[in-house]
Amino acid sequence: MNEFIAQMTEKAKRDPKRVAFPESDNVNVLKTAEQVAAQKIGYPMLIGSRPQIEALAAENGISCEGFSWFDNTDEQALQGLAEKVEAVQKAEEEKAAAEGRLEEYSATHVPFSAKAVVRKSKDAIRCAMFLLKAHETDCVAAGKDHSTGDVVHEAGSIVGMQEGVESPSSIGIADVPGFAYGEKGMFGIADCAITAQPDAKDLAGIAIASADTVTRLLGWTPRVAMLAFSTDGSAEHESIDVIREGIRLVHERRPDILCDGEFQLDAALLPEVAAHKVHRDSPVAGKANILIFPNLHAGNIGVKLIQIFGHANAYGPVLQGFAQPVCDFSRSAPVDEMLGNVAMLIIRAGDAE
Repeated sequence: MNEFIAQMTEKAKRDPKRVAFPESDNVNVLKTAEQVAAQKIGYPMLIGSRPQIEALAAENGISCEGFSWFDNTDEQALQGLAEKVEAVQKAEEEKAAAEGRLEEYSATHVPFSAKAVVRKSKDAIRCAMFLLKAHETDCVAAGKDHSTGDVVHEAGSIVGMQEGVESPSSIGIADVPGFAYGEKGMFGIADCAITAQPDAKDLAGIAIASADTVTRLLGWTPRVAMLAFSTDGSAEHESIDVIREGIRLVHERRPDILCDGEFQLDAALLPEVAAHKVHRDSPVAGKANILIFPNLHAGNIGVKLIQIFGHANAYGPVLQGFAQPVCDFSRSAPVDEMLGNVAMLIIRAGDAE
């Protein structure tokens, strides 16, 4: 286990949370759940038939000590879950109406009838999302047997989005050896995995979610740079207008977040370049610790450049933007990497309350 993941694991131990694992017929998922319980970073909840899960665990020498269970083949259990989901939905709608944001809430949250909850929850990953919606678990860890698209879709349609965010995204944490800038050589990079061509609202949501993620995970004061091929009006193009509108929306929705741009990468990270290119006071220029790429092409290329040429470690991607925490395993990830993802998930769940 590398130093970063070890730090995340130790931090998660301070406030263990309930973690739902819907892919209970996957041996590596069971091994990860076993380690979550053994290392006391969380309380695994396995979705499915307990006898079948325990039999698979026994075949593979896996201890189920510390597990809790939700049997999504039990009609009575599903009916009870449906009633809890309906109650939560009603409370959320009433709160949104009282705050004058019912239209915004309705745009990002789909109501489910009790009948629909029972029917959909026979699928384990949907069941886990409904358990999260009903606050019967604190977070959901999935993706070993499901695509990222599946996890994102089910979380978005059932759990919904956090306030001020209209679409899901991802963030990676880059750690560049010998790099003095950012946050002692570390910085957040987003979005590198989910949104191919974000519009202004998407960019604003990515920036807001990224700021919240690094605050929760790492305790940083976020300084968010919106990246472009222009710095502060040095070029004009319709694509830059989208970035500028995204910045305006962040300031409108979350004035507490330090977000600035548009900046070229060097102006965002290097104080000496910022002093030359940015002719105004900026809390971010030359001091950024979160970099928001204008689209997925740039994000994917950027993260691979720092890994190949900068020999950086890049942790994640961490799914973000949902109303409650969800993580997505790489389908090729080994157990130690999965455990690190769950540790980061638990930390986010602890601060999401």
